[in-house]
Amino acid sequence: MKFVSVMGMIALVLVFAMPFVWMLSTSLKTLPETMIFPPNWIPKHIMWSNYSKAWGSGPFLHYISNSIIISLGILALQMLTIIPAAYAFARYTFKGSGILFGMVMVTLMIPSQLIFLPVYLQLSAWKLLNTHLALILPFASSAFGIFLLRQSFKQVQEELIEAARLDSAKEWQIIIKLMVPMAKPVLATFALFSFIAHWNDYFWPLVMTTDDVARTLPLGIAKIREEEGVANWNVLMAGNMMLVTPILIAFFFAQRHIIRAFVYTGVK
Repeated sequence: MKFVSVMGMIALVLVFAMPFVWMLSTSLKTLPETMIFPPNWIPKHIMWSNYSKAWGSGPFLHYISNSIIISLGILALQMLTIIPAAYAFARYTFKGSGILFGMVMVTLMIPSQLIFLPVYLQLSAWKLLNTHLALILPFASSAFGIFLLRQSFKQVQEELIEAARLDSAKEWQIIIKLMVPMAKPVLATFALFSFIAHWNDYFWPLVMTTDDVARTLPLGIAKIREEEGVANWNVLMAGNMMLVTPILIAFFFAQRHIIRAFVYTGVK
């Protein structure tokens, strides 16, 4: 039984890892090798020049800096909003709190593509198009983050909070010095999810920008396909490897916190 379980886990890992291995393999092939069927997993001639071609196809350093600024800017604003909101929903019962929390949850069912037009018009009226703020402000809070953090805050024993209040701790001190450290795995998990979502976001930067001033890395990767042609999959995959590598590194360092978050908060 244990052997079957181990083999099942190995098969599951292979299923999820195969696309990344294939992308890495293709990024190191010559163009004719990408057309061979059945495909070769190991390139006959390793072509590191594919990465230099992808990098030289546009201002990639500028795209990367934009992606970092926007992803981290969104994450910083989300932390400032979801932490006090989750604390209020978790530790206080006030008139209309259930309705308000329900309204927050309803927003999870509304895709950003559905509301982008009024947001676009408003940002245009504020003259924020083609700026970092146009890509940051619409995501200044997160209903998923409020829900996830609320579940964690609700598990903190009331006695600990009362003890802090008896020590004359103010509410903001309770949040920063007590609640946030105890919810560190959940915060790390949400930070990773948020970073991945906005690092990979293609739609919002596409509709909110018209030049390279605030464009992000996914749009830069898309330009490779436009400039190099659809057939040059090796160069395109080299660009995609540059896109996913920071995410894989972030996931590698945050995986311990993710496991702890799902174990201790009971989120399935």
